[in-house]
Amino acid sequence: MNKDLRSFLSQLAKMGDREIVRVRREVDPRFELNTVVAKLEQEGKYPAVYFDKVKGSRIPVVTNLCSTYEKLALALDTKLEHLVEEHAARERHPVATRTVSNAPVKDTILTGERADLGILPIPTHNALDGGPYVCSGVGIVKDPETGKQNAGVYRHMVYGPQTMGVYMVRAHHIFYLWRRYSERQEEMAIAIALGHHPALMLGAISRHPGAGGELEVAGALLGEPLEVVPGETVDLLVPAAAEIIIEGKIIPGEMHEEGPFGEWPRYYTSFGPQPYMRVTAITMRRDPIYQDLCAAHSDHLVVGGLARMGSLLMRVREVVPTVKAVNMPMSGGARAHCYISMKKQTEGEPKQAAFAALTVENDIKMVIVVDEDINVFNEPEVLWAVATRFEADRDLIVMPNCQGIELIPTAYGHNRNEHGNMNTKLILDATKPCPPVPFPERADVPQDLLRSLNLSDYVVPY
Repeated sequence: MNKDLRSFLSQLAKMGDREIVRVRREVDPRFELNTVVAKLEQEGKYPAVYFDKVKGSRIPVVTNLCSTYEKLALALDTKLEHLVEEHAARERHPVATRTVSNAPVKDTILTGERADLGILPIPTHNALDGGPYVCSGVGIVKDPETGKQNAGVYRHMVYGPQTMGVYMVRAHHIFYLWRRYSERQEEMAIAIALGHHPALMLGAISRHPGAGGELEVAGALLGEPLEVVPGETVDLLVPAAAEIIIEGKIIPGEMHEEGPFGEWPRYYTSFGPQPYMRVTAITMRRDPIYQDLCAAHSDHLVVGGLARMGSLLMRVREVVPTVKAVNMPMSGGARAHCYISMKKQTEGEPKQAAFAALTVENDIKMVIVVDEDINVFNEPEVLWAVATRFEADRDLIVMPNCQGIELIPTAYGHNRNEHGNMNTKLILDATKPCPPVPFPERADVPQDLLRSLNLSDYVVPY
């Protein structure tokens, strides 16, 4: 059986209530659904949540599917400690999609006035959001020049029964493709796939070189070709095993006020005119499940973090092969901070690794490079390296006026006194100098004894 949302839910169910729970009472999609997840998070619990009854719709909702790295390790059939390496290794070998003629997502086909967004249980997530948002869909568009399909995850504010926004970050490929269509005065077809195995979303978020190839990365992460089928009203191939597909057209020159929306930095930012799509079709599986993403919470951060880490590790190693590990910690929303460990061979290598990371991922504001003895997934260790191996007058690079991410509240424009899409980037080189320059040894117990010692042979209840 091909992997899809339902196969992953079955995997989670075998893990018990630590990984998935069910809500059988009716919940309001306006705030209540997201608040249940927020309450669980407040108690240190991060299960996926399956809502049987959502007010105003017959379709159930599942959310928080990607709220922990343990869940994503399960999705990739690997161990947590190997997760980033495994993601990077698979991304290196994309798997071509496979076109099929019959698809579960075609069980129900709604076009014309029947393609009404009101049938979907689309939540309003946070207190000041401008309205309901589709925020877990994989948006698929096509490069008008090469014909290659590009995929990404975008936010879509619902305006009416058949119109919704398409928020485009200016540094992302969809923005450049939309500009090309606009210059040609052509409509841009778009399809939004909702409800699939986490590998589809991870592939869509991956930092694959150039525009296109994300669905092939999804296949690599699935470990099998992603099955696709032609859209009903758009010239696009869409995931055959998705739960729901929303098809539509973005008309050149048409804009609509969009936002506010609680984004990954956990602020309401970036609202103003944005392109929007006119819905032309909705196709669904029989008894579909609506997959949501818990915006501005762990679910939102973790899925974006892994996809970027895998891509970063692979791409930064192309520049500096001695890079050992990459982490984008939750302290930076799994986007704005990047920690890199490496076996330093020559002076200057840490800066090269940092430059490569900043080139791959526009969202990064600060890169800290450390030696291979530092665990980048242990933030106190990273900060200890900064405290003891870094001096700002020698080891800090400050780069103003860099293309960044407008979702950060402090992002600025050309005049610095206006909001824009630029950030000031930092590189902190917290590595020891190369020999023969002396540097004190790190104080620690013998490592061979540390590795072999079994605590259960020593420690008993007090």
